[in-house]
Amino acid sequence: LYEAAATRLKGIVPLAKVDCTASSSVCGKYGVSGYPTLKIFRDGEDSGSYDGPRTADGIVSHLKKQAGPSSVELKSEAEFQKFIGDRDASVVGFFADGGSAAQGEFLKAASALRESYRFAYTNVEDLLKKHDVDGEGIILFRPPHLGNKFEDGSVKFTEDKFTSAKIKKFIQDNIFGICPHMNDDNKDQLKGKDLLVAYYDVDYEKNPKGSNYWRNRFYLCQKKNQSLFVCSRDGKALEKFLQDYFDGNLKRYLKSETIPENNDGPVKVVVAENFDSIVNDESKDVLIEFYAPWCGHCKSLEPKFKELGEKLSDDPNIVIAKMDATANDVPSSYEVRGFPTIYFSPAGQKQNPKKYEGGREVSDFISYLKREATNTVVVQEDEKKSKKKKSEL
Repeated sequence: LYEAAATRLKGIVPLAKVDCTASSSVCGKYGVSGYPTLKIFRDGEDSGSYDGPRTADGIVSHLKKQAGPSSVELKSEAEFQKFIGDRDASVVGFFADGGSAAQGEFLKAASALRESYRFAYTNVEDLLKKHDVDGEGIILFRPPHLGNKFEDGSVKFTEDKFTSAKIKKFIQDNIFGICPHMNDDNKDQLKGKDLLVAYYDVDYEKNPKGSNYWRNRFYLCQKKNQSLFVCSRDGKALEKFLQDYFDGNLKRYLKSETIPENNDGPVKVVVAENFDSIVNDESKDVLIEFYAPWCGHCKSLEPKFKELGEKLSDDPNIVIAKMDATANDVPSSYEVRGFPTIYFSPAGQKQNPKKYEGGREVSDFISYLKREATNTVVVQEDEKKSKKKKSEL
């Protein structure tokens, strides 16, 4: 990973390495006692130990922040928009007077926090006017892809006096917002805070809507509930809980929608509570779609899946089903990373479901089932054709 980072940083920050077994005097001079030790040198002098992330991406990101000025100057609207459009938060100082004490304090704060956050400043009058800054001001801009209706996309520094200490506190209090995206680059900064952490498949490149769908659910919890959990510290309550567990009296918690009262449609509605009775019925072949309500591809598939269910409605051995994977716990043997995800669960082999990778037309599904089904597939359309042929004879 060090070599990979060096390649990506070529021409920006040179990376070097020392073999301490062959150059013990060099390592001793700089107090290296453990391996690997990473140090940053600035202008030929030891600037301190590297304490950033130890992945290729993390090293590149960290050292890019170390290179060049701690705060870049923005001279135009285009430069400003490019800067705040980054995937990390941006802190911008607006100063009518480039030599002001306020700008000096801002640059001090930027120098102290350069390893963690992105800083820029501007003295362009039009930019000050556009952002309603009278003389001097600081605005923290949150990443555009994390924008939401529950909090402002930017926060203004409101203290009367500009000091580096107050500026640093303002940034550290506001940089992450209500629900930050924890990653390798910022996880150390989030340590020590009281956090409820939700772990799920966050992917703002391929699935921004899905990533924000779950994130918005957490916003709603934060907004509605100041106390999210109530815990009992009573020893007797814990003792009873454990006894119930060992006696087999506890029911496993499942996130599940209510079992539908009427489930006679061509596509059976599966929830966590009825998954076993429908999908794990050993006598049935089941083709099940895992979907999300907000997924456009799932909405396009819905009429085709319904038509498939109708065509196979006379087949007693095949079930066409669907499940909202955002509202129900999905069994671990079904890996759902995107939507829609379709699985075939063969009769008599419920522990080995097969992920469907074929086309999404009705004819594609029927061809697949004719190939994979345990019993001969009964398709209504085929019956009609055979009846027509008999009448012609």
